[in-house]
Amino acid sequence: MDFFFNQPQHVVDQILGSLAQLAPLTAAEPGSGMRILVRSDWQRKQVAIISGGGAGHEPSHAGFVGAGMLTAAVSGELFASPSVAAVLAAIRHCSGVAGTLLVVKNYTGDRLNFGLAVEQARREGLDARMVIVADDIALPDASQPRGIAGTVLMHKYVGYLAEQGRSLDEIVTCAEQFAGRLMSLGMALSSCTLPGHAIERRSPELGLGIHNEPGAQQVQPQDAAEAVAVVLAPLLEQAAKRYGVDGRLIVLLNNLGGCSSQELAVLSHEILSQIGVQRVALMVHPAALMTSLDMHGFSISLLPAEADYLEALSVPVEAPAWPGVYRPHPLETFAVPADTAGEAGPGTRDTAVEAAILRITQTLQNARQALDELDARSGDGDTGSTFAAGAHAIAQKLQAGMLSSGEPARLCDELGRLLARAMGGSSGVLLSILFTATGTALVAGKPWREALGDGIARMQHYGGAKRGDRTMLDALIPAVDVLDQGLQAAAQAARKGAEYTATLTRAHAGRASYVPAHALAGVVDPGAEAVARVFEALASR
Repeated sequence: MDFFFNQPQHVVDQILGSLAQLAPLTAAEPGSGMRILVRSDWQRKQVAIISGGGAGHEPSHAGFVGAGMLTAAVSGELFASPSVAAVLAAIRHCSGVAGTLLVVKNYTGDRLNFGLAVEQARREGLDARMVIVADDIALPDASQPRGIAGTVLMHKYVGYLAEQGRSLDEIVTCAEQFAGRLMSLGMALSSCTLPGHAIERRSPELGLGIHNEPGAQQVQPQDAAEAVAVVLAPLLEQAAKRYGVDGRLIVLLNNLGGCSSQELAVLSHEILSQIGVQRVALMVHPAALMTSLDMHGFSISLLPAEADYLEALSVPVEAPAWPGVYRPHPLETFAVPADTAGEAGPGTRDTAVEAAILRITQTLQNARQALDELDARSGDGDTGSTFAAGAHAIAQKLQAGMLSSGEPARLCDELGRLLARAMGGSSGVLLSILFTATGTALVAGKPWREALGDGIARMQHYGGAKRGDRTMLDALIPAVDVLDQGLQAAAQAARKGAEYTATLTRAHAGRASYVPAHALAGVVDPGAEAVARVFEALASR
C-alpha cells in the first residue's frame, strides 16, 4: 500500500462525505448521483456564490463553503468537471431573488459545463452569471491561461461582497476586475499520483497545472531559495507591469499537496526575504488550498494590495479550510541577557586539583573511539564524541587559567555552565545538573559525598533514571556511596557498577531503552564506562 485510500472509485465520495459530516454543510442525496455541498444555514437572502470542478484539489472547493465564502461547491470525479445537471441542480437549490454567481477555473470542461448550466438556469428565469479565473502565467502566450490557486482568493473576495449585500451586477463587475489582477505560478519537484494508478514521478518542473499536466519547462533548483527565486522572477516581472514596481502586494503560498509544514515555513521565509517584508501588505497563512493530490510542489499567487482587497481577505469567515491571513512585519528581536557569571575572573587555584582535572580530560579524550564503539551497539554511537567534546572544553579553560580549582563550589558552578554549553546531548545536560546542584550543596556547607549525592538526586529528578536502568548512574551512585573510603574504593565501585550494566538486557532510559534485549547482552553501558574511567583517572595519582 502506497496511500491511505480504499477503492479508487470511492475516494471522492469519502472525501466529500467526511467534510459534510464534520462541517455545517448539507449534501445532495447520494442517490441523485450529484456531489453538491451547501451551507447548512443558507437562506437565499443574498447573492449565492457557487464554485467547483474536478476533485483532487482538496480542500478546494468544498472546504471553502461557509458564511463569508462559498454558498455551495459542486464536485466531479478526480480532475474531471462535474456534469451540467449537477451544476444546474446547485444553482436551483441556492438561487434566490438576488441571483447567483459561479466562479469557474479556466479549463475547457469547467467552462462548458458550468456555462451551459448558467444558460439553462437563465432560461428558467434564474439570474445566474459566471466569472472565469485565469491566473496562471506559466504560458505567457496562451490565449486561455489556466485557473489555479488564485481561485481561492476569488472565493474569499466575492464571498465578502455577497456577505456585504452587494448586488449581483456589482459583484460581477468587481470580480472581473479582481480576476484580471490575479497572477499565479507553480513549481513541483514531482508530479502527482492518482488513486489506483502506478506511481510515475516526473522531474522538477515550473508552471505545471493542477491536473498533472506537464510544466512549461524543466528546472533543477538546488535549494528552497532558488526554487522561490525561479517562481517569483516572472511573477514580479508581471507585477511591475500590472501594478507598478514598488506597489505593495498580497501574497498566497499554496501547498500543492506534498510539502511538509517545515518546507512551507522555509518557503514563506524566502518569499518574504526575496520580495521584501515591507512590500508584503498581507499574506494568507501558507497552507494546502488548491492541491493536486500528493504533488510535491507549491504555487505563489500575487495581487495588488488595494484597500478593498485587504479588507475582504482579512474578514474572518466560517469556511472550514480558510486559514486566515498575516500582516507581515520586519523581524523584531530582544536583547538576550548576557551570562555574566565568572566575568570577574576565576577564583583561587589549586595545582593538585588541576592535575586531577587534566588526567580526567585526557582520559575521556583518549577514550573517544572506545566509547563511541560501545554506544554504536546500544545507541547512536556518539557517547565518546560527546564526552570528549566536554573534556576538550574543560581542558581549554584549564590551560587558560579560567577555572577556580581552589574553590570547590565555584568550580562546580563553572563546570556546570561550561558543560551545558559545550558538551551537548542529554549527557551534557545531566552532568551540568550534577555539577550545578553539587555546587549549591557545597555552598550550603555539605561535604563532598553529600553534595554529590544531592547532585545525583537532581539528575534523577530531571532525567527520570535510577540505579539499575543501565545508565551512567550505575557507576556514579556506587562510586559516590563509598567516596568517604577514598578514591581507590570509589574507582573500584564505579568499575564494578559499569561491568554490571553488561548483565542488564533492558534499559529504562535513553536511546538504549528502544534497543532489543539481544543487542544489549554483554555490552557495557557507554555512560557508565565513561564514569568508571573518570574515577580510575582520579585514583591514579
